[in-house]
Amino acid sequence: MLVNRLRSAEPGESRSEGATFRRARTLERTLLVIGVAALGFNLRGAITSLPPLFPELQDSLHLSTAAISVLAATPVICFGVVSGFAASLSRRHGEERVLLGALIALVAGLAARGAAPGSLLFPGTVLAAAAIAVMNVLLSSLIKRRWPERAGFLIGLYITALSVGAITASLVSVPLWDGTGGTGVSVSLILGWLAGPAALGALLWLPQTRRPRAAVPASAADPLSGPARPGPVPRVAVHRHALAWQVTAFMGIQSLLYYAVLSWLPTILRDRGASAGTAGDLLALMGVGNLAVSLFVAAIAQRMRAQYALIVPTVAAMALGLAGVVYLPLGSAPVWVLILGAGQNAALSLAIFFTMARAPHAAAAASLSSLAQAVGYLLASAGPLEVGLLHSATGSWQLPLAVLFALNAMLLVAGLLAARPRVLPAAAPRTKGD
Repeated sequence: MLVNRLRSAEPGESRSEGATFRRARTLERTLLVIGVAALGFNLRGAITSLPPLFPELQDSLHLSTAAISVLAATPVICFGVVSGFAASLSRRHGEERVLLGALIALVAGLAARGAAPGSLLFPGTVLAAAAIAVMNVLLSSLIKRRWPERAGFLIGLYITALSVGAITASLVSVPLWDGTGGTGVSVSLILGWLAGPAALGALLWLPQTRRPRAAVPASAADPLSGPARPGPVPRVAVHRHALAWQVTAFMGIQSLLYYAVLSWLPTILRDRGASAGTAGDLLALMGVGNLAVSLFVAAIAQRMRAQYALIVPTVAAMALGLAGVVYLPLGSAPVWVLILGAGQNAALSLAIFFTMARAPHAAAAASLSSLAQAVGYLLASAGPLEVGLLHSATGSWQLPLAVLFALNAMLLVAGLLAARPRVLPAAAPRTKGD
């Protein structure tokens, strides 16, 4: 296998063997970059494609306001429930194979809800969101194991691909609906068309499954350049450490703020007088703001001993951007959604970076990512529900927005704690009593 040939290369090898080694290493890493980008593209589109058309879907599928609120919250709830199992699946079957299975499940879930919206809307959304949850958790640990010295670049790459996928889904939804006349066919297309990119992503990820399962390296060193520790992959009890909970709090609060805004900003804008198309375009523009910072935030963070200097402007951009969108004239909304989007993606990049950087090795990174995303997304699931239900109860957006601004202040505290230059202890494998 390719990885075995890579590991067999020695300093005393012939020039031709050295060239073969370098070509093989370059090919493997090129395929890894392509695969990570393909995974990233499919991490948000299934979610961002729906909010611009919530009112139309509500009418077409005869859903109540509460049902739409639950639909908005379902992906985040699934992220929280399923994320806790991802590290266990990885230990049992290997990250590369589990990620392929997740992509196949994503295709199935999206195709199912598009084929039978009346009966499979929620089951299909649950399956698709569960698949995304697994990919969310395992990408950071896979990056730490496969190419740790370029981890900032790879995290930036997949966050960038995530942003492109989210923008594409937001931009396509309303024109696709309008172009098909708002019929039952429109509903099926809106709910299911992203199964196509997910299937392509599975094909692009397939070469990664040929890589043999590897034990976790004894340190954060690249497993291609050093021996791995033999034996089973350890399950690290990260929940025993305050640092893990600080990372979890940052992940959860930034996710709550993102999904609450993602789910309801188009409706807020439409209540302020914007058309459905304008609301969808502004949501896509928020994705452009995401894209503007996605490539370099994690890379910069990796070069810093502590990340305080990134936390403060990130949280400020989220708060100021949201305030500008909802309180200042609609004509200025494009500027504010760009600022809001930049803050959101900087926060996500830092949250993902912390799950990797605060872990001493890939097994700990998988466990920390699993904890942060399981607990964090369960916390985040309150966002869409809270905003929707508070709006229904009060008939106004003022109280939900006040809660979101208070949570921005809490995000600042959690971020400053998580940004400290600390690493979890390199724990031994869990014993029966753990």
